[in-house]
Amino acid sequence: MILSVLDQTPIAAGTTPARALANSIDLARHCEALGYHRYWLAEHHASPALAGSAPEILIAAVAAATRTMRIGSGGVMLPHYSPLKVAEQFSLLAGLYPGRIDLGLGRAPGSDQRTAVALQQDRRQHAPNAFPQALAELIGYLEDSLPAGHPFAAYAATLPGLPHAPEPWVLGSSPDSAAFAGDLGLPYCFADFINARAGDIAAAYRHRFVARHAGDTPRVMVAVWTICAESDAEAERLAAPARMMFAHLFALGRSIAVPDVDSALAWLAANPQFDVARAGRRVVAGSPETVRRGLAEAAGDYGADEVMLVNILHDHNARKASYALAMQAMTGLARAA
Repeated sequence: MILSVLDQTPIAAGTTPARALANSIDLARHCEALGYHRYWLAEHHASPALAGSAPEILIAAVAAATRTMRIGSGGVMLPHYSPLKVAEQFSLLAGLYPGRIDLGLGRAPGSDQRTAVALQQDRRQHAPNAFPQALAELIGYLEDSLPAGHPFAAYAATLPGLPHAPEPWVLGSSPDSAAFAGDLGLPYCFADFINARAGDIAAAYRHRFVARHAGDTPRVMVAVWTICAESDAEAERLAAPARMMFAHLFALGRSIAVPDVDSALAWLAANPQFDVARAGRRVVAGSPETVRRGLAEAAGDYGADEVMLVNILHDHNARKASYALAMQAMTGLARAA
């Protein structure tokens, strides 16, 4: 099993967004030393909780601070952008860091609807839902595969990172995203931390997959909410800040910075009616043995040979320890097998 990391650049209460950005770079160095394969940066906007509003910029900083790990977006929210602009940005990154750049593409806004409108250049109406067309155009630039008569076909030859290119992925948690990935023959990363135990969607992707190049086969990675600590009780304790965040977001309709553990436990105890974090979600939280079992189960659900771990913790050192313990747990599983 290959292990990778999805970093949402969480902002701990009492600190600053700039501190969260520095923590992302530090965590990336740490995870590279541990042996993680990829390190992806998420895109969220206008959030007091998450600082990663421009993954393409943070990718450049993280790639410069690391040497071997693949660095990418988890993901770029394509409806906000011109496909040509994204192609140019990630071509440039691939030229700077050959063989190391991933371009994960999603269609969610990474924000609320008002923020999505604020991000539009033309605010007279909501942006059209044209993700499949934009995705196909973007791939056409990266692979120089637009039809000869396409009005923008010539731009593929002008990409700044040539001859290097990023590896594109489709990100999602729905049958639609699986269809987009399968129809274009792209690898697929499924967000189990958003829509848990949906192995049937991964199966549909494989069934629908159409290879664009000789030898292409379906590839599935699954992103799983994972917290690893010395004991199950300590992992559950560390999970409290994220539970409080989700309670505020989903039950109260507002986003907050990541609270400290004690504040979160006290708030959850006083407001149990809002604690919705567990409803329908898979949370792999526990000792290394518990995490080993949970990640093996998640990988089996999707037939995935790569698992991307994501979490939000208040304490940066606890987050680093979580990734270290998870890698130790899964490395032990590989050796046993």
